[in-house]
Parts: sequence; structure tokens; C-alpha cells
Amino acid sequence: MNSGTVCLTFDFDAVSLWISRDMLSPTPVSRGEFGAVAVPRLLNLLAERGLPSTWFVPGHTVETYPRVCQEIVASGHEVGLHGYAHENVGILDRDQEREMFRRVHDLVGELSGVAPKGNRAPAWDLTPHTVEILLELGLVYDSSLMGKDYSPYRVRRGDEIRRDAPVRFGEETRLVEIPVSWALDDYPNFEYLRLPNSIMPGLKTPADVFRNWTDDVAYMLRDFTDGVLVVTFHPQVIGRGHRILGLERWLDELAQMDVAFERMDAVAERFLAGQTLGEYSPRQDKSR
Repeated sequence: MNSGTVCLTFDFDAVSLWISRDMLSPTPVSRGEFGAVAVPRLLNLLAERGLPSTWFVPGHTVETYPRVCQEIVASGHEVGLHGYAHENVGILDRDQEREMFRRVHDLVGELSGVAPKGNRAPAWDLTPHTVEILLELGLVYDSSLMGKDYSPYRVRRGDEIRRDAPVRFGEETRLVEIPVSWALDDYPNFEYLRLPNSIMPGLKTPADVFRNWTDDVAYMLRDFTDGVLVVTFHPQVIGRGHRILGLERWLDELAQMDVAFERMDAVAERFLAGQTLGEYSPRQDKSR
């Protein structure tokens, strides 16, 4: 098997997730509050196994739960940007988006004591201005796009997307993309959400979800050299008892496989140093 890397990432949205949906009544707000309750459980789980991780924390969460956020930093984990109030950046103009990013950049930098290196857009969406703003702020990587699965790549800017013509891809930038996937996110798999015109049922059995994720890791190890797989958790989702137990079992299973665990800033650093990550090199004999 080839070796590979798993990045454990946590979006500590807390109450901001529900603010972004204008769900401000006590019950949805309390769902966000549970995120702060779950963080110590996750930090303990990671500490017991000596595992590094990356946390993407909205500015609203930094200001609402400063002590919990300080515990994340004190435990040695990376903290990246995740909007201020989990806002959809698509509704912001360029100046509003720039001001939001500067505000959050300062909050996260003050929290962690170092300049933040990474960004994850709320709801995983960017505007035509986002890459430019991230580069202005000196960010090193983004983790919001889905153009590959096991292979970091350069973020482009200036793509031209039209319905009546082929895509014209823009220029590559120095910003590294460490890609994500909805399939590797706990929220759509586990969370129940009732909206005015639809229901997101979630509530899947953890064993089924983690079995899928184990297969994703196994495929990476079989057919990719130095691949990188990113898994996204939310404390208010994964922090429930049966899911925590499922996560513990999954991490212990991965410990028996040929994978390393890294913070995302370390992955970006290796990529920028010229290391080839996630090269497709399928094993010819797949009988084993």
C-alpha cells in the first residue's frame, strides 16, 4: 500500500450556524450551544491518541466562547478562518467581504498568537473576490473546493463560466487548495434539519458512515501516493455520545492502516516545498 495523510478538521460554528439561517429562537440557538459543550470531549479524544487537527472557527464563536477557543489553541491545534457569523459571502460586495475577512483574520490571529494560514468558507462557497482577498491577507491555503479528492492543488482566479461556451479557466495562484467533500462531512450524514420547504433527514448510523470513510481511506492508500484525505466534523454534530464512540472506533481502526495525521498547515507547507501529494498510481494487482 501507499502511505497517505488524514486531516481531521472541525468547524466550530456554535451559534453562528443558526444565526446565518436567521434561526434565532431558543431551540436552534441551543443546538449551537451544544457545540461548546462537545469541544472538550473532542479535545480529550484527540489528546488520548496524540492526534493533531485543524479547527475552523467563525469570529462570532471566538468572541462568544473565548475560553473554549483558547483550550483548542492550548491543546496544540491549528485555527483557521471560517467567516464571522457563518455568513454566505455571496451576498457581500467586495468591500464588505474584505472587511469581514480582515476582522476575522485579526480575531483568529489574536486568539492563536500567530498569523492564520488557512481559510474555509462557510457552506464551502467563494466569490470572484475571495481568492484575491485571501492572498492580500497572506493566507497560505484554502479548504472549500472539491476539484480533487486526495490531491492538493493551486487555486485559480478569473475563471469564466458561461452557459453558452466552454469554461475558460483562469490563472493559478500561490494559494493551495486542500479539497473537501460533502461525502466526508458529518453534517449532511448525521444532522436533522427541518426547513420551510424541505427536510434534511440525516441521522444515519455512525457505523455505516465510518465504513464509507474507511473505504475512502483504503482506496487512497491503494491507488495514490502520498494522498491527503480531509474529513470535516462539527462539534455540535459529532459530539453526541454514539457518534463520539463511532469516531473513537474509526480513529483506532485508521491507526492500524498506513496513514499519518497532520494539521492542514503542515500539508500546505509540504506542497509548497515541492512535494508531490496525491499522485494517482494505481496498483496493478488488486486481488489483495
